[in-house]
Amino acid sequence: MTHILSAVAWPYANGPRHIGHVAGFGVPSDVFSRHMRMAGHDVLMVSGTDEHGTPILVQADKEGVSPQALADRYNRVIVEDLHQLGLSYDLFTRTTTRNHYAVVQEMFRTVHKNGYMVEQTTMGAISPSTGRTLPDRYIEGTCPICGYDGARGDQCDNCGNQLDAIDLINPKSRINGETPKFVESDHFFLDLPAFVDALGDWLRTRTEWRPNVLKFSLNLLDDVRPRAMTRDIDWGIPVPLDGWEQNSSKRLYVWFDAVIGYLSASIEWARRTGDPEAWRAYWNDPDARSYYFMGKDNITFHSQIWPAELLAYDGRGSKGGTPGAYGNLQLPTEVVSSEFLNVEGQKFSSSRGVVIYVRDMLARYQPDAFRYYVAAAGPENQDVDFTWADFQRRTNDELVAGWGNLVNRTANLVHKNFGEIPAPTERQPVDEGLLATTTTAFGRVGELIATHRQRAAVAEAMKTVGEVNKYVSDTEPWKLKTDPDRLATVLHTVTQAVSDLNTILSPFLPHSAQQVHEAFGGTGTIAPQPRIEEVTDLDDDSRHYPVITGDYRRGEGGTLPAWEPRPVVPGTPVGKPSPVFTKLDDSIVEEELERLRESA
Repeated sequence: MTHILSAVAWPYANGPRHIGHVAGFGVPSDVFSRHMRMAGHDVLMVSGTDEHGTPILVQADKEGVSPQALADRYNRVIVEDLHQLGLSYDLFTRTTTRNHYAVVQEMFRTVHKNGYMVEQTTMGAISPSTGRTLPDRYIEGTCPICGYDGARGDQCDNCGNQLDAIDLINPKSRINGETPKFVESDHFFLDLPAFVDALGDWLRTRTEWRPNVLKFSLNLLDDVRPRAMTRDIDWGIPVPLDGWEQNSSKRLYVWFDAVIGYLSASIEWARRTGDPEAWRAYWNDPDARSYYFMGKDNITFHSQIWPAELLAYDGRGSKGGTPGAYGNLQLPTEVVSSEFLNVEGQKFSSSRGVVIYVRDMLARYQPDAFRYYVAAAGPENQDVDFTWADFQRRTNDELVAGWGNLVNRTANLVHKNFGEIPAPTERQPVDEGLLATTTTAFGRVGELIATHRQRAAVAEAMKTVGEVNKYVSDTEPWKLKTDPDRLATVLHTVTQAVSDLNTILSPFLPHSAQQVHEAFGGTGTIAPQPRIEEVTDLDDDSRHYPVITGDYRRGEGGTLPAWEPRPVVPGTPVGKPSPVFTKLDDSIVEEELERLRESA
């Protein structure tokens, strides 16, 4: 058993999330976490809503509410959506907890003490019309390096280079289009050049990463400069130093505090379990493994900024230093970055109405139908275009006609002929061959999931579904009524094969896995679901918020099955089955396209 940290990107709480977001961080992390738990590992899956920074401030101003009120509203919306999708977080929390503030400030103080926070005077942007600070992410212009028109004031998404807003060609405010005015401002910068050697040495050992992620990360080392870790803004975590903490217009950069959320959520989880030091098994142990799931636009922060913060806290940069109270914090084992999911040939854009919100998708379609689509056709290693026609086709041709049909006709044959799972007599080579196929599939599919090749994993699982369907067609159990012993053996064999496949598919399809389990007389829970709990802030009794959590344990006291075949039990009653998956009518394609047209 290995301790595995499944660190999932923090959705930003300035609005509901769309399906492109959860295709990048949500479904892949959950499939991986569910499988690794079944394989016997001790998994801690954490995340939460990211609630600081300028976009929330801007949106709150537009709506005439406080930033905290806005964050509270969308925190709950996002919690409900991710819970309904079945994402099995051990803790999904938020960045406005007092625990998070304390962890972030401890990280900053230690990094500063070790000499890696450097104070510099910079040229900050303000809005000429309002006099308010204009953060760099809200300034756009032409990249001075690659010429990309649409680079932001902190980095260019086209070439990946770090930028300063003042260096942009023709900078404009994204809020009102005006040209910003630049004035002097003091800030703390993370001394990234002090970690070039350490980051390079570490990255060159990451040979198992997706090639595009590793190449991009290594290329970032070609132009490393100190990066600002404070901002001129009044919404965020105070800078924990004398002379700064009392300054209401200076706050820690949202991206400094957001990535620390993985650690603070782990600490909050441990505190809530009654073992406040339990998080250390995932963070201090060199043998523990950590996997960070996100979209490709966040690679920089997870393969450069966050590792540099960890190295700085541990004192492992060129200036040396000593760790703080949290001890030596381990670097990521892998940054698992997905590409982008587009929709009907366009990039997702909430502002332009080119969007499918998670809530709307789950209100109209089964969560496992969407999870299956992401696993089978998602943006694992290249941008992918979601189309409603493809969603309908995959649901009908693969889930309904493939897996759903196998489950339904097997349960129906068992119900009609025996009313219970029959006991086998002597198996023939064709029967043994089928069970060997499903048993072997555990190893093949499990290895693919563990190495983040989920599209190949679900393809392998569905290939096995096809082989089991072929077995049923070849053995023709409906013609064996005059040979009850052979009929019993065939139906026991195919029931065992369906049980095996249900276990294999359960990380992808946890909702329907439970239905399949119960269709064959199974009791108890085999695909544990998350739950929402209303909790009180650990360090502020006046604050309350929802979290996602759950019990996903294997073994004594747990319900999760092992990643291996479980013998079906002859004599288990099997009733008349109901379809597991809903076939989608052709009309839904045009209906959904019309919704997109109306919202644009």
